[in-house]
Formats: sequence, structure tokens, C-alpha cells
Amino acid sequence: MVNLFGLYGNGVALSERTLDYLWGRQNITLNNIANVDTPGYKSRYMTFEDTLAKSIRAAQTAKGEQAVAQAISSNRPSIHITNAESTRLDGNNVDMDQEQVDLVKTAYEYQYMVQSINNDLNRLRASVKGF
Repeated sequence: MVNLFGLYGNGVALSERTLDYLWGRQNITLNNIANVDTPGYKSRYMTFEDTLAKSIRAAQTAKGEQAVAQAISSNRPSIHITNAESTRLDGNNVDMDQEQVDLVKTAYEYQYMVQSINNDLNRLRASVKGF
């Protein structure tokens, strides 16, 4: 993607990173669904929002926009294993209802972020046409 730092600050970089994380979250959810019948499989989930927000807040108070850009690019998501006890005899704890809700939620979040980036780029195109 073209670096639009000078035009949009860190907004596009944050949106791009969020899209990457949401793509990863969707893959983890799909992996859980694929392993619904695997004996002993424990479902996984990914978090990134809290650590990303903390990194950005720390960078903002300390060093400014370049530090925020570094915080965005260096942040990594956390993958966790669900330790909830299984009600199944085979030890698998994948809850298909919850996985399907997570899948739809992530798809909507992804779609929203893509639309946000498209809106930013459309505003840029409109402003350039004026020249």
C-alpha cells in the first residue's frame, strides 16, 4: 500500500494493521470450526485491541506521530487457548454457535475497516480532482 502518512497521519496505517489482525482472527475462527470434531482440540482466539491501544497511548504521550507509527507497526496480536472445560466426552471445547457468531462479527468488522479506507481514498481522489 502507498504510504499516506503525510496526508492521513497514522489513520491508514492503523486501518491496514487492523485489517491484518482481523484477517488473522478470521483464520483462527475458521481453524476452530474445522477442528470441531478433533478429539482433545482446544479452541483458540486472538486479541490485539488492548495491547494496540496501550502501545499507541504510550507512544502519543512520549514521542509524537513517528512513535505512534512505530507502535502500530511493531504491535503483535496475542493468540490464546480457551481453557473452558468441555462438555463433550472427547475433550474438544469448540462451541460452534460461538464460533459462528465470532466469524460473522469479524467479517462485519473487516468490511467496516475496508469501507473506512475506501472513504479516505475517495476523499483524497475528490480533493486531487479539484487541482
